[in-house]
Amino acid sequence: MTSPSPDLIHSIRAASRQLVRELGFLDKTIAGTDLSGSGVHAIVEIGQRPGLTAKDLGAILKLEKSTVSRLVKSLEERGEIFLTRSEADGRAFGLSLTRTGKETLKAIDGFGNNQVRTALSKTNGMSGEAIAEALRIYAEALRPPEAAGLPTFTEETFEIAEGYQTGMIGDIAALHGRTHGPIVGMGPTFESVVAKAMAEFMPRVDRPMNNSWSILENQAVIGSISIDGEDLGNNVAHLRWFILSERLRGKGLGKVLLRKAVEHCDQLGFEEIHLWTLKGLDAARALYEKHGFDLADEYLGDQWGREVIEQKFIRKRPM
Repeated sequence: MTSPSPDLIHSIRAASRQLVRELGFLDKTIAGTDLSGSGVHAIVEIGQRPGLTAKDLGAILKLEKSTVSRLVKSLEERGEIFLTRSEADGRAFGLSLTRTGKETLKAIDGFGNNQVRTALSKTNGMSGEAIAEALRIYAEALRPPEAAGLPTFTEETFEIAEGYQTGMIGDIAALHGRTHGPIVGMGPTFESVVAKAMAEFMPRVDRPMNNSWSILENQAVIGSISIDGEDLGNNVAHLRWFILSERLRGKGLGKVLLRKAVEHCDQLGFEEIHLWTLKGLDAARALYEKHGFDLADEYLGDQWGREVIEQKFIRKRPM
């Protein structure tokens, strides 16, 4: 790699400082709460991984043990979290959000999501997926080598269930609407098309050639992928409704879901897997291509409520 110029280093540092300021981390409280930055981050991390220990929380937030102890105590006194003794290690306690803590997390997520949506509306057409991927790569590159063992989101962190899950049609349609709405147009059309197609598929999801894999949190679907082995015929599988909640992206869970879908198709002997997506979802495209999918077609479509460029990808079964 070519050594970065002093001007480039200066520009990145300046942008990083501005990012910290614009996100409010120099204020006494952030994210529309009366919590400190460390308090907000703690609520988010505990909410995303119930049962997280104080030790792991400290590693994630890069805080000393004494600082974490004070932070945990203050959040417990506020009624935001509660502690339960770990079954695996009786000396450790898992941290979980109370009802109050969950309401605080909801408010934090609402504030942060609005910040992101507002900012993305001003990026002059640059793909949000590209921005997210660049930020993820840069953030990971900043992690020191000794941080490689820090707790991260893994396949074991969340429950991944097969088949139909109660409420998943509404959950997945909503995820698609919120994620792709800025591309296809906000409003009921896109979400309704997704929900209608899923309502047709789910009564037959338990047939051997079909399946669905969902990431669950508190019984809600926050990520999913499905294989429809019937609708295209000719021994071709249809990969459908691949979606992740925004906060799950960049953590390897998309790879887990896509691998499960591809392995299902290979085990059943499908000659090809076809999928349709929207142009501009660069991170998703990169993931598809890493798993053997190639762009086969690109065209203007209007089934979602307004004209958008759609793409068709095909993966042929390895010989």
